[in-house]
Amino acid sequence: MVQALNSAIRSPDKSLSPEKACKMKPSSSSSNTDLPLSTLARQLNQSHPLVQMTESIDWQAFEEKFGRVAKPSGGRPPLPTRLMVGLHYLKALYGESDESVVDKWVENPYWQYFCGEDVFQHEFPCHPTSLVKWRKQVGPEGIEQLLAGVIRSAMSTSMLNPREIERVNVDTTVQEKAVAFPTDARLYQHARITLVRAARKRGVQLRQSYLRVGKYAFFKQSRYRVARQLKRARKYTRKLRTFLGRIIRDIERKLPQPDAQMAVLLDRAKQIKQQQRSDSNKIYSMHAPEVECIAKGKVHKRYEFGCKVVLVTTSASNWIVGTAAVHGNPYDGATLSDVMTQTKQLTGVAPKQAAVDKGFRGTKYHPEGLQVLVAGTRKFKGVLKRLVKRRSAIEPVIGHVKHDHALGRNFLQGKQGDRINALLAACGFNLRKLYRCLLDQAQNFAIA
Repeated sequence: MVQALNSAIRSPDKSLSPEKACKMKPSSSSSNTDLPLSTLARQLNQSHPLVQMTESIDWQAFEEKFGRVAKPSGGRPPLPTRLMVGLHYLKALYGESDESVVDKWVENPYWQYFCGEDVFQHEFPCHPTSLVKWRKQVGPEGIEQLLAGVIRSAMSTSMLNPREIERVNVDTTVQEKAVAFPTDARLYQHARITLVRAARKRGVQLRQSYLRVGKYAFFKQSRYRVARQLKRARKYTRKLRTFLGRIIRDIERKLPQPDAQMAVLLDRAKQIKQQQRSDSNKIYSMHAPEVECIAKGKVHKRYEFGCKVVLVTTSASNWIVGTAAVHGNPYDGATLSDVMTQTKQLTGVAPKQAAVDKGFRGTKYHPEGLQVLVAGTRKFKGVLKRLVKRRSAIEPVIGHVKHDHALGRNFLQGKQGDRINALLAACGFNLRKLYRCLLDQAQNFAIA
């Protein structure tokens, strides 16, 4: 698979001089504006929602935002901006991974037209890791522009009325990280395995790796815990903790001056070994130390491990017009001011009324110029009563974003990955909503 991807990537033109390369911009779409329709477009159904979405999105704005001049040292020119933006839109719309969206792009002519191709391509557009590098390059601020582009597209097609943004619903949820449930035994086992792997990579000869006995102890601990033989389970948990301590001391003796990465791993392992049940700021994963333990009061899931995400939707039509991933498990009301500012930047319209739940009680953090309607605190009448009653419409939106658009489990790395994944999930929800609106519009037109 990797060999096929590597062979599909275009080789750089070595005949380019550094002077020409420094002036080279990302290669744009090969579409010819002189022709009414490109070769690929003539073969597609022009009433298909993806084709209509292609025409409604302002691709030139992304070219101006993300277009970057190549480095003077030369090398392969950057990938087309429209290709990268289009792949991320398709990834968010259909809930695909980086690998699967590249694989399916070759098979789907509508996806290729959406990304700016004029003729059907039989080769992979890029390697899946190019999407990772592009996200790191543009950062969360660049992904915010993707969300703004979807909102502008919805406005240009009259699917979203700007006046609807003046009345919004706000709520928070938990974006879980892709980590295993962090029991003490599992943390000790994974910390030991991570340190042993890192030590071997650096040529450190450990006295013992505890590979066999550690695996056996972890298995016995889990079986005793399931059987509710807690005393025996705690015995093997202590053994796993002892094995981890021995590995830490052995590495410190044989590697007195570790490199930066090894020092970070040792610090995390020491904290995992020393932390107690009642401690704060605990580590719940070796590869994702930013994970937090959040209790939302759910009966079926007492604790969730990830970060808090705040969502802003229009009260009338449920478009997501703002979202942010916040760390530190803050009070819900403390997130309101920042997300209202973001909503105004993305849409150009400042919300005037926001319906929230009881988690946002207290006027200390409420922004000025915004009427915050807290459900369940007092009786409302007239229009305000209908707005507060409409607040619960955001709950199914959260469910759809989690189930269909990867907000339920985040695989992107670090705090920046948390922010990017939340924004991409919002893009995917809005794109699917726009897709359905265009599809219904085409069906109604066909019936008429």
